Amino acid sequence: MRNKFIAGNWKMHKTVGESVAFAKELVDAFKGQKKRIMIAPVFTALSDVAKVTKGTNIILGAQNCACELQGAHTGEISPLMLKDVGVTIVIIGHSERRHAYGENDALINKKVKLALANGLEVILCVGEKLDEREAGKAEKVVEDQTTNGLSGISADQMKYITIAYEPVWAIGTGKTATPEDANAMHQSIRNLVEKLYNKDIASQLIIQYGGSVNAANVKSLMAMENIDGALVGGASLKSDTFLPIVKYDE
Repeated sequence: MRNKFIAGNWKMHKTVGESVAFAKELVDAFKGQKKRIMIAPVFTALSDVAKVTKGTNIILGAQNCACELQGAHTGEISPLMLKDVGVTIVIIGHSERRHAYGENDALINKKVKLALANGLEVILCVGEKLDEREAGKAEKVVEDQTTNGLSGISADQMKYITIAYEPVWAIGTGKTATPEDANAMHQSIRNLVEKLYNKDIASQLIIQYGGSVNAANVKSLMAMENIDGALVGGASLKSDTFLPIVKYDE
């Protein structure tokens, strides 16, 4: 039985003080939760939020990382630096990084390898744009992103990988893939991982859905056989929208 994994990606929101206050609120709210729960604040808040989440059931994540450990890379944050402040998992290949900042599969794969090599778990994001879905290319796009993102990743390392399927057309738009459509894509990803590795790895792989997840649709999404959690954006910024998502089964 795969344990559900709910992750909150705060994107470029909240000051350090606001992040710390909200993290404290979530620590209290999620005591006793058996699901995996992650929050990913902005880089400037990571160190302070780490002090709040240390020893709790909330995992501290980062929203991105560099593809190098150190050196002349102005504006970048390396996996070593993230680990140093208490981060244990990093989101890589988010659609905003791909489409707003031009990150390609090769760069994303380099980041995945480096993060894993330095002791971080990875949430690898994949997903198609609206024109790709309308052209009937959605599955091919997601398969290519998954295959390329996992290139060179060993079977042993796959236990540290979570895949997040986030249809780009559903992120922050209020549109959501139907539970059935989302489940079908998750099944496609699982089938692909079985081909790339083996059935055991594919069956144990956690695959999150991301794309306007909210309190109204989370139950129907989580009821799907191949949907193992959610990567939540805007709805993870307030307790009255995030708590019902995490506690959807209560």
